[in-house]
Amino acid sequence: MGAAFIILIVFGLFIFLSSFFTVKQQTSVIVERFGKFTSVRNSGLQLKIPVIDRIAGRVNLKIQQLDVLIETQTKDNVFIKMKVSVQFKVIQEHVYEAFYKLEYPHDQITAYVFDVVRAEVPKLILDDVFVRKDDIAIAVKRELNEAMTTYGYDIINTLVTDIDPDIQVKNAMNRINAAEREKTAAMFESEAQRIRIVAKAKAEAESKKLQGQGIADQRREIARGLVESVEVLNNVGINSQEASALIVITQHYDTLQAIGADTNSNLILLPNSPQAASDMLNNMVTSFSASNIIGEEMKRQPRKVKKVDNSDVNYNPSDTSEPTETA
Repeated sequence: MGAAFIILIVFGLFIFLSSFFTVKQQTSVIVERFGKFTSVRNSGLQLKIPVIDRIAGRVNLKIQQLDVLIETQTKDNVFIKMKVSVQFKVIQEHVYEAFYKLEYPHDQITAYVFDVVRAEVPKLILDDVFVRKDDIAIAVKRELNEAMTTYGYDIINTLVTDIDPDIQVKNAMNRINAAEREKTAAMFESEAQRIRIVAKAKAEAESKKLQGQGIADQRREIARGLVESVEVLNNVGINSQEASALIVITQHYDTLQAIGADTNSNLILLPNSPQAASDMLNNMVTSFSASNIIGEEMKRQPRKVKKVDNSDVNYNPSDTSEPTETA
């Protein structure tokens, strides 16, 4: 009697406690009665009829992510592998549809992603796939929303997270990119070289201009110094020719001294005696004097004009030859 009573009490306590159950946050519970849907229970402490009611399943209401790997072909016949990440969740008001209408939601979403991507990517060339990946993601989201809303699922977002062409295509793209960068670098280097050449030419032109001005100033000062030297020598009774000879001899010795001081000099005076400087001056003076005398003589001589005597020329109308001159 006592043992049966204790067993009865324990059994009753077990039945009583099995009437209560808890539901976690962001979760919904499906309760069935004899295999038939009864209700959807949300988070908190819930009550059901023991033995009669049972928990058929739990539905996660959190945002979930499904990564779908797809291999497809572009318009320019390049095979690529794409990774599309789909973020979705069960709509709380449509837990019944999500639980009873769709058994494998991941497989359903994957099928729709494959269908949309393989319909959109073959319309684009490889470069456009990279540029318009957001358009592909938007097309996938639009198609999934239309299909999955019926089953109680809401598509939060779709992202094309990876585009991986064939390894040979990637190598070719890298070579093209490298060649393009080398071309750009060569253009910049050529432009820099042109700027350097122009700058160098301008600097040389400016240098030659200043050098010419310096030489002109030097010669002007040398000429002024020679004039002053000749005037000083004339004042002490030395005529111009002797003064010129003295200046030439002095410059001759100065040049020899400069040659001896510079070990790398390539200048040679032939001949290098003092008499050679005097002879050179005399030859120059003689040449200038002769030129002046010849010029004066040519100016004084009258120009001779030949006269043509046409008296001895017999005129013949039929003769077309030109008349000749007679002395």
